[in-house]
Amino acid sequence: MTTVLITGASSGYGLETARHFHAQGWTVIATMRTPHPGLLPKGVRILPLDVTDPASIKAAVEAAGHIDVLVNNAGIGLVGAFEVAPMAYVRKMFDTNTFGTMAMVQAVTPQMRARRSGVIVNVTSSVTLAAMPLAAAYTASKQAIEGFTGSLAHELAAFGVRAKLVEPGYAPTTRFAQNIDFAIEDMIPEAYADFARPIFAAFANPTLTTRETDVAQAVFHAATDGTDRLRYPAGPDAVALAA
Repeated sequence: MTTVLITGASSGYGLETARHFHAQGWTVIATMRTPHPGLLPKGVRILPLDVTDPASIKAAVEAAGHIDVLVNNAGIGLVGAFEVAPMAYVRKMFDTNTFGTMAMVQAVTPQMRARRSGVIVNVTSSVTLAAMPLAAAYTASKQAIEGFTGSLAHELAAFGVRAKLVEPGYAPTTRFAQNIDFAIEDMIPEAYADFARPIFAAFANPTLTTRETDVAQAVFHAATDGTDRLRYPAGPDAVALAA
């Protein structure tokens, strides 16, 4: 396998994953909503892609052509008390994290099935390994992909196509909530202040964290190990939770 298409490659895990595959000699197609020339090494192909837009998905997949590995990395986050979570944003998050991933799978599966080869790697989160407070809606959007991928792996195996999960831990350097268009303080009502304070303090000084390179290496391993293994925790904290 030599060609990988990665969604959400403008920053964080997606950007590092694109760099890692390129360093291993792969043909890399890095996609993002707004292409940034010069963001990635020379030779990496950059395409515009909004995983919430069917027309954008169709255009990107057609432009990409042959795809051996699909990495569904695009995602947005949300932290705070669920009772005040704007439902419009929750729907936006599901459109990206859940339905965007599913739409990409539908767009790429036909060519993989026809060739009877290919790997789909869906990036979720360590919140699917152990329940975390103040992340209910985000967890739901990622848990849905866990169940989806497990079932998908069974139905695609008959055609030689593998579906896999990479579950990253907490990486303080990633722009987890980059698309939130409201103040994070608004997500912690006064009634939750005492509950939330030690949680945010723990996140500010974590004992174990995940590096972006940890996730890139886990994605590459999932894409290339040739096994039917489903789950790949990424980062020391995720590995500890999985254990």
